[in-house]
Amino acid sequence: MTAVPVLALRGIRRSFGPVEVLHGVDIALHPGEVHALIGENGAGKSTTMKIMAGYQPPSEGDILIDGQVTRLASLHEGEEAGIVMIHQEFNLAEQLTVEQNVFLGRELRRGLLADRAAMTRETQALLDRLGCAVSPGARVSELSNSDKQMVEIAKALSRRARVLVMDEPTAVLTHTEAEVLFEQVRVLRAAGAAILFTSHKLDEVRRISDRVTVMRDGAVVHSGPTADISEDEMATRMVGRDVSVLYPPRPATPPQEVVLRLSGLEVPGHVEALDLDLRRGEILGLAGLIGAGRTEAMEGMCGLRPARMTALEIEGKPVSIRRPADALAHGLCYLTEDRKLRGLLLDKGLRENLTLQALWKFGRVFVDTAAEERALDEAITTFDIRAGDRRVRAGNLSGGNQQKLLLAKTMLSEPRILVVDEPTRGIDIGTKQQIYAFLRELAAQGHAIIMVSSEMQEVIGLSDRVAVMRRGRLAGVLEGPAVSEEAIVRLAMGIGAGPAAARDSAGAGAARREEA
Repeated sequence: MTAVPVLALRGIRRSFGPVEVLHGVDIALHPGEVHALIGENGAGKSTTMKIMAGYQPPSEGDILIDGQVTRLASLHEGEEAGIVMIHQEFNLAEQLTVEQNVFLGRELRRGLLADRAAMTRETQALLDRLGCAVSPGARVSELSNSDKQMVEIAKALSRRARVLVMDEPTAVLTHTEAEVLFEQVRVLRAAGAAILFTSHKLDEVRRISDRVTVMRDGAVVHSGPTADISEDEMATRMVGRDVSVLYPPRPATPPQEVVLRLSGLEVPGHVEALDLDLRRGEILGLAGLIGAGRTEAMEGMCGLRPARMTALEIEGKPVSIRRPADALAHGLCYLTEDRKLRGLLLDKGLRENLTLQALWKFGRVFVDTAAEERALDEAITTFDIRAGDRRVRAGNLSGGNQQKLLLAKTMLSEPRILVVDEPTRGIDIGTKQQIYAFLRELAAQGHAIIMVSSEMQEVIGLSDRVAVMRRGRLAGVLEGPAVSEEAIVRLAMGIGAGPAAARDSAGAGAARREEA
C-alpha cells in the first residue's frame, strides 16, 4: 500500500437543510487495494460515495486526490479525475442499446461520424470479459436486472478508472455472475486501481476486501484491515447491538390449517401447472434459480399479469382474481420486489405512499389528512421507519426505510394472506433482522405468508416449509428436517432432493391423497 492515497475524504460533513447526515467522515483509498464501506441503510454510505465521485459537494471538509485538496463540482469532474461510480440503482438509458449506453456522451468517432463498428467491437470485448452473453445491440429495457448490472460494470470498465466506487454491485447478480465480478475486481486491483466496495453481504466483504470501514449514524465507527475483524464484529459495529441471532424462532407446532389452495396455475411463457397450498400462520418460502418463474407465478396469482388457473380457494371458498383489486378484496396482497419502480411513489411523501393502497379508510370524497397523519405516526412506530423529517420524499429514504414503508403500506390494507417478493434485497443486516421479526410476528398473529427469496440462508432460516420451483413447475416441497441447502439446490437443478426430502414429499403426498 502506497503512503499517499489516490483519493481521500478528510473531516467531511454534509447537511440537507438543518439535518446533518455526515459527521466528520475520514476515509482513504489506496492504489491496488479493495476498501469495503459497510453500514446500515441510512448510515451515510451513499452520501459518502456521492461526495467521493463528485455527485454532491460536502458542506465541510476536504477531498484529496493524490494528496492535494481538490474540489469536485460535478460527476463529470469526478470522471475527469479518474473516479467512476457504479450505482446501486441503474443509471442507464432504457430505450438505448447496450453499446449506446456504454459510450453515451463519449462516442468514438471517425471524422465527423460516430464509429459504430469500433464501439460495437469494444462493447463486445467488455461483455466477453465479464462473461455476459448480451448483444451490444440489445435494447436495455429488454434486459434482466442482472444483465443491466453487467452493462453498468462494462460501462465503468470502459472508462479505465483509477478509482472505482461500487455501490452494492452484487445485489441483483447470480452467484456465477458475482464470481465473474470478483475476478474483475481482482484484475483491477492487480492493475493498481483503488476500489471502494459496498455490500450488505458480509461474506463478500470478507472475501474481496483488504480494508473495511464501518459507518453508523453518519460517522465512522471502525476502520482497519479486514483480516482483523470477523463478520459478527462487523455486524455488531454496524448496528450497535448483537445480531448473531438473525432469525426469530419458529412456532413449536407447525401450522396445519390450509387457507389458500392454488391448482393448475399457468402464466404464459413462465409457469406451467403449478399447485400450491398455504397454511394459516406459516411462512412458506418459494425458492428456485433465477428464471424458475417464482415472481411470475406470484404476480399471476395476484392479478398482476395474465394467468389462468384451474382453481383458487381462499379459506375454503372458490375465488376469481383477474386484477390486483380482486386479490385485495379477498385479503390477498403482493409486496413487490421492485420497491422503487413499482412499490413506492418516490417523489411523494411518506403519508401519501402509506395510505395510497387503502384510501377507502380515510374518506370517500375528501381525504381525512389528520387521520392519515395518525396512521403515519403508528406506522413509523410499529415499523421503525427512520426519517429525519416526516415530510421527506420517499425517494430520499434509505433502502431499508423504503422497504419498511412499503411493508407498512401493504399491511394498512389489512391483508390476511401476504406475498413478499425479495423482502430484504439490498438491505443491511440490522434492518433484515427487523423485517424477519415483523414477518414472524405477522405469522404469529394468523397471517399466511409466501416469501419469494433468492437468499438461501433467508429461505432456510425463516421458512416453515419451502416450495422449490424449476423451469416454471413445482419441483418439490420440503418441511422440517428435510429443509437444507443441499435439498433445495438438488430440487432447483432437477436432480432430486435426496432420501430425507423424498420421504417428506411422500408423506405430504399421502396426506393430500387422504384429505381428498
